[in-house]
Amino acid sequence: MVLDYSRKLNSDLAKIKVISENQIRTRAVEIDNDLKWPAENIKDLLNAGFGGLCVPSEFGGLGYGLLALAKICETVGMECASTSICFGMHCVGAAVLSAQATEEQAKKYLKPICNGTHLTTLALSEPGTGAHFYYPQCSLYSDHDEFILNGTKGFITNGGHADSYVVSAMQTGEGILPSFSCIVVDRDSNGITWKESWKGFGMRGNDSLTAEFKNVRLCKENLLGSEGDQTWYVFNVVAPYFLMAMSGVYLGVARTALNLAQAHLKNRKYGHNGRSLAEESIIQHRLASLWGKCEATGQLIYYAANRFDEGDEAATLEIMLAKAEIAEIATNIVNEAMTLMGGIAYRDGAQIQRCLRDVRAAHVMAPTTDLLRQWAGRILLDQPILGD
Repeated sequence: MVLDYSRKLNSDLAKIKVISENQIRTRAVEIDNDLKWPAENIKDLLNAGFGGLCVPSEFGGLGYGLLALAKICETVGMECASTSICFGMHCVGAAVLSAQATEEQAKKYLKPICNGTHLTTLALSEPGTGAHFYYPQCSLYSDHDEFILNGTKGFITNGGHADSYVVSAMQTGEGILPSFSCIVVDRDSNGITWKESWKGFGMRGNDSLTAEFKNVRLCKENLLGSEGDQTWYVFNVVAPYFLMAMSGVYLGVARTALNLAQAHLKNRKYGHNGRSLAEESIIQHRLASLWGKCEATGQLIYYAANRFDEGDEAATLEIMLAKAEIAEIATNIVNEAMTLMGGIAYRDGAQIQRCLRDVRAAHVMAPTTDLLRQWAGRILLDQPILGD
């Protein structure tokens, strides 16, 4: 069984690599320069059958878990981080929709997701709560056989392009205590207003937009799980899938930076004596150090993902630290790679510059690096994660 799974994953990774090194690579510069949402890249990935990557096979999906998600986001991220984060967020949203899907939700959302005709994403962050995305201020009011959604969500990857959005909100209504719940909102729902276009320093193609929800009426059937299930979703589905997807994206960026530095060092020669930079001992030492840190962190990511896939509840600690570690290591690797490459790295249009701009989001994308390490520390010290 394990051998069959490994063969299937390796086969699918090979397919992703072909798409990444051909279609995705050729469009990466345009996406970054023009702040263009990677519609063609996403279409290629969905058409290749990867829309249901993290949807269980019982719903028609590929049935993969965190290890496949991390490795595929890594492979795509090596060529275009914007495409990788957009696809990764779709996979996270699909995993949330799958977790407690009703028969109607499976038919309406999961079937087209697996067929490659439906794109989904998360809408959890809010301007007022920042990194504390698990305390939504959006309100979900129960009105007879409908819910009414009001509030603002920010940094919605695939904003305006997805067919559905997984939204978190504070559920209120007559006779019930306020609770946090998740609900799926269709793209064409009345009352959704998209704000200013995305103009990011990095990840320039992800269209991470802000949406205002004003008296958006939703069927009760759109509720995910039961009332008050948002915290369960956040820590059992959203956090592990999101953190592994992002870990894969940034591991891919780090690997690309190292590859660019390695190629430069091999090819760059001094004009006065013809000696290659690759022959300098200090250069050899510095590159090897960076390479070792990248490989070690990559193995932590794979280990954490594999433990979760095997059902180990204790994997939460490794998952949190994997994202925190790759955020720090990837940022350091890109910075050092630029230094190793010298002045050529500062030429306008150099690919390493895109790596630098893209990798800077790693620390601030919620949960932030500081918050993840705080949570991990609380787990190690037997303290409640949300202790504040």
